[in-house]
Amino acid sequence: MIESKKQWIVHQPQEETITQLQNELNISSLAAKILIARGYETPTKAKSILQMDENQLHDPFLLNGMAEAVERIEEALNNGEKILVYGDYDADGITSTTIMMNVLLDLGADVDFCIPNRFTHGYGPHEELFRKAYEDGVQLIITVDNGISGIEPIRIAKELGMDVIVTDHHEAGDVLPEADIIIHPRVPEGHYPFGDLAGVGVAFKLAHALYGEVPEHLYEFAAIGTIADLVPLVGENRYIVKQGIKHLKISPNPWVKSLCDIAGVKQNEINEEVIGFYFGPRLNAIGRLGDADPGVALLMSENDIDAVEGAKLLNSKNTERKEIVSEITEQAIEMIEKNEVISDSLVLVVAKEGWNPGVIGIVASRLVEKYYKPTIVLSLDIEKGTAKGSGRSIEGFHLYNELAKNREILPHFGGHPMAAGMTFPLEYVDELRSRLHKQAKECLTEEMLVPKLFIDVPVEIDEITVESIEEIRKLGPFGTGFAKPIFALQDVQVRSMRKIGAGEDHLKMELEDKYGTIDAIGFSKGYLHEEISYGVNISVVGDLQINEWQGKKKPQFMIEDVQSNEWQLFDYRGKSLAQKWMNTIPLNKCSVIAFNETTIEMFQPIIQTSINLLNDGDTMLVNSQYIVLLDLPDSLEKLEEVIQSIKPKRVYAIFHVQESKFFNGMPTREHFAWYYSFLKKRPAFNLRLHIDQLSKHIGLNTEVIKFMTNVFFELGFVKIDNGLTTVDSNAPKRALSEAQCYKKREQQIAIEQTLLYAPYLELKQWFNDRMKEYNYS
Repeated sequence: MIESKKQWIVHQPQEETITQLQNELNISSLAAKILIARGYETPTKAKSILQMDENQLHDPFLLNGMAEAVERIEEALNNGEKILVYGDYDADGITSTTIMMNVLLDLGADVDFCIPNRFTHGYGPHEELFRKAYEDGVQLIITVDNGISGIEPIRIAKELGMDVIVTDHHEAGDVLPEADIIIHPRVPEGHYPFGDLAGVGVAFKLAHALYGEVPEHLYEFAAIGTIADLVPLVGENRYIVKQGIKHLKISPNPWVKSLCDIAGVKQNEINEEVIGFYFGPRLNAIGRLGDADPGVALLMSENDIDAVEGAKLLNSKNTERKEIVSEITEQAIEMIEKNEVISDSLVLVVAKEGWNPGVIGIVASRLVEKYYKPTIVLSLDIEKGTAKGSGRSIEGFHLYNELAKNREILPHFGGHPMAAGMTFPLEYVDELRSRLHKQAKECLTEEMLVPKLFIDVPVEIDEITVESIEEIRKLGPFGTGFAKPIFALQDVQVRSMRKIGAGEDHLKMELEDKYGTIDAIGFSKGYLHEEISYGVNISVVGDLQINEWQGKKKPQFMIEDVQSNEWQLFDYRGKSLAQKWMNTIPLNKCSVIAFNETTIEMFQPIIQTSINLLNDGDTMLVNSQYIVLLDLPDSLEKLEEVIQSIKPKRVYAIFHVQESKFFNGMPTREHFAWYYSFLKKRPAFNLRLHIDQLSKHIGLNTEVIKFMTNVFFELGFVKIDNGLTTVDSNAPKRALSEAQCYKKREQQIAIEQTLLYAPYLELKQWFNDRMKEYNYS
């Protein structure tokens, strides 16, 4: 049995729905399954994804305030007013700022930009920066990706005499700022056909309105910001990202090439994953660690030198960010593992002075992945007496609502069900942990604390072709709201497997079902080599890719998780030294069983783990369903008792035997008759002296001759005195099988034949038959 740490939930689409989409849209079964899993289960709905065009873009003037904003900006352009673009320090804010700077510079504006420092100013409009803008002669402020919550700073800006246009997409509160104009896809609610634009999407719409036509050259910025901000990739967002990716692949802008070079990707292979995993994190890193201005400078660079230097700076900041995240994560894990109060809490709350508040949200996400509990990570400022942090949650624990129940100790917090930020007096850290633990006990069950893996697309091997995978790629971009599919191959068998990589950290397998075979790769899954046995059905989940080598393309399954509900037999028979197998068996998870004391004496010093002696049948000593069988029992019934009692999920068969009887076999009745006649003719035969000569003469192993002698002695047929064997002619007739040593040898040979020398499949079947007998499932 291979157990996943996650509960798999496999989506099973209706066959008739799959067939309908295949036939009417001329697509593969894989593409049909993905569309169905995403809610596009009819041909009409599916076409909205497959046949996107410019009609997806809505008229920018449908946005409330857009006409007034264009009029006010054109007035500023005509009057030569100084304009300030006020952005945000994340990738969405940086790309939004870049778009506004591009359009305003193109239109001849006297414009500059300002991005608040995460540590000095915090998020959104800041009074100090607005006052400085006034001193610099700014007459019009345009916020991008922020502003909707900047009530007081915007009031001050207006008081100073500056006009303010807010463009934002974040949740609006009950009170709106006193800006001259607010452009927001959900303010007022429902006025615009698509409410899920990112901040950069709103900036792009304003640019569209100012240019009077779609700004094709700005798609690439809009795509990066949209993907990085994790807004749903549906509707208008989806079209913007598709166009942006298309432009990025052929963009002549030097920053695109520089970002590709520094990230180690080819420009013509840019897709949503390249943006999400390579471009976005580097843009986010600059603002997480300090001023975000270099991010805008990179995206606006017009020559290779500036672009290369800018990309190097972002890359170094991203590397630094990774190191800081790793360091804080390690410290947080150590706190959790060493402090029972923290580790036993249903909501993990960890805090330390000096942790970088710009990255602790990432740390919280890492801890949720590891422990699957709602988690809050706090940076303590002893001088200010504050704890500032970020939280991440799991399904079933509405983080914002649960924090809201503690307003008296949380003066400043915000967020949504799965993430939140907060600042509060540091003396309440332990109190917050205690309260949230009690709240979690009321709403989280044990089942809810098991992470769930939702698998969209169950597939058969014959569905996976190079053509179908290429077709899947055309369904992209995948992301929030249109998630990348997770594929499952269910009940397949391993045809071959081996570890690969310099450190043998990775696993390469060939999987097969009744329809065919496919290569599979599991990066960092080398450990599974010792957990998967041949002959069992396994299920794997992961991604589909195309492996291209020397001009040939083959489909390939990229493994993310593996499980099997079948018990497994691992065959280590014939490996005489423990060193040959002890490092490949997870002894710390197993109960090691021996049936003979001599076996324990032999193995105990080598394997250095406790060994359960079961010669008396006491299986109460066994505390694991993974068992290692070190030696052979003296009866098959004893092993059957073990199986019945333990119902093992894994059996590691060593079956060491000190002296095998199987190959020497059981002498025939004719052998016994001949040997008896031989001894009768030779009174006082010295067996010790002549056994080798006798062995050659009769053609039997010396061990067999000693055995026959012991049978005769036990039955009283011969006497042995000082090494001399003498036949007792007056001994009563008895059957050979009456001798205990005869019965024992006969039984041992049968046991060895069944357990030690049977082919693997026969041994597996022997266990299978007993598993069924004892209703094992």
